[in-house]
Amino acid sequence: MTASPSRAPDHDIDSLFIERWSPRAFTGEAVPEAELMRMFEAARWAPSSYNSQPWRFLYALRDTAHWDVFFDLLVPGNQKWVKDTGAIVFLVSNSMMKAGDELKPSWSHSLDAGAASANFQLQAIRQGWHAHGMGGFDRERAISVLNVPLNHRVEAAYAVGRAVPRAELTPEQLPKETPNGRRPITDFAFAGGFKSPAA
Repeated sequence: MTASPSRAPDHDIDSLFIERWSPRAFTGEAVPEAELMRMFEAARWAPSSYNSQPWRFLYALRDTAHWDVFFDLLVPGNQKWVKDTGAIVFLVSNSMMKAGDELKPSWSHSLDAGAASANFQLQAIRQGWHAHGMGGFDRERAISVLNVPLNHRVEAAYAVGRAVPRAELTPEQLPKETPNGRRPITDFAFAGGFKSPAA
């Protein structure tokens, strides 16, 4: 992918971070389970508090018995394009962790799961796939249908697939399939703390 002006970094970083984006036009190609396992392997090496590794990945591959169950948890707006992806993944985090022999609440379970999510998505790019994260799904039903244990939180869903090459996009798809930019660092990095409590 050639970086658009909105994807040009202000500082020198690895191109992998710019290559990761969330398309909605997918080819319908199935994701081989071995390819998905490589993405989970990358997630496995994410940092976590006390090495608690609170992330749990639940997945359904296209054309398998689990696909319809996972697909049905998504909102209709997401179903419209997820139908052409090759895998659906739900990320769940365990809000409790072991400290010695004691089980206690984990302050950072969502943060740690987010680190695993980033590893997962970046590895997908390295393998020639895209992972599009979603918040649009039925959380209550997901807890029940996916047998999510007590003290676990459903964090996000992801559609994984092969993006349609830009040259093959339809005129209708083209304007929607443009990677977006990011706010400047000055909007979120502050030397010495926030300027005021309201910032």
